[in-house]
Amino acid sequence: MKSDLQWMQAQVVALRDVTPTVREFELRPESGFAAPHEPGAHLQVQVMTAQGRLQTRSYSLVGEGDGQCWRIAVKRLDDGRGGSLAMWQLAPGDRLQVSAPQNHFPLDLSAPGYLLVAGGIGITPLVLMAQRLGAHAQRSGVPVKMLYGARHAGEFGYLAHLQEALGEGVVAHEGAAPIDFAAAIAELPPGGQLYTCGPVPMLEAVKRAWEAAGRAPADLRFETFGSSGRLATQAFTVRIPRHDLAITVPADCTLLEALDAAGVQTLWDCKRGECGLCVMDVLAVEGEVDHRDVFLSAHEKQSATRICACVSRAVGTLTLDSAYRADS
Repeated sequence: MKSDLQWMQAQVVALRDVTPTVREFELRPESGFAAPHEPGAHLQVQVMTAQGRLQTRSYSLVGEGDGQCWRIAVKRLDDGRGGSLAMWQLAPGDRLQVSAPQNHFPLDLSAPGYLLVAGGIGITPLVLMAQRLGAHAQRSGVPVKMLYGARHAGEFGYLAHLQEALGEGVVAHEGAAPIDFAAAIAELPPGGQLYTCGPVPMLEAVKRAWEAAGRAPADLRFETFGSSGRLATQAFTVRIPRHDLAITVPADCTLLEALDAAGVQTLWDCKRGECGLCVMDVLAVEGEVDHRDVFLSAHEKQSATRICACVSRAVGTLTLDSAYRADS
């Protein structure tokens, strides 16, 4: 599946460090009109990595728009794929290509109660959700609670905005101790919804607690970010016997992008490790698979027989079976 995104030029008009590792970018489209967006929306941004490759990254839109600029926040990852480092090198006046706002994580205002769960930079799509839900709660009386986890106190970006919107409904958890998601879910009224964004291990813990509580799968909404792996991002090798190919996947490139560049046809849609359309069979592993998706079950990840090509990576060498032949 090919992207049909329409790109436009935007200028960086302001920068602000939200935390020591999170920087906010204010972007003004060249047209002077920043299309409105709903909670959960994001921009696609083209960045040039240090290796000279043009890559596309998705960044959540933060807060309400003003019709002139969009705001995104980027966490600096020294061991990531290079997108955040490229963004952090930008200065006011620099230009880059961006898409119009897209939304695969929309907020439904018809639920009888809400629980928001954020981990680290995963707070960005939830800021506007909290602001909208805070106003909604004042009008309707529906309960809204947020759990916000961060390793250190200095990493709680946007905490003042969240507390202004939800008051004592915001509970900040500092450190690595597990959060009691089950207790928070138990407080939700029947039919209540949970919206969460953060590292894959946190999302998996939330999903387990949600399922254990017998809650409807449709009422759990989540968004992932592909940099949240267990292992440091590094180059690895992929063999495709069906095509007699051996491909090196660079550190600043996804497996899906490397396959596409090599002419291996694949299907994809979300590119966030959620839909499963890009899943490929793993024939052999010489090293370790770093699963960064929320589509595969814990058992499937442990067996290492399948991989989501859009976000997951490896250390060492993988032998994969492609579902499609380039000459078919």
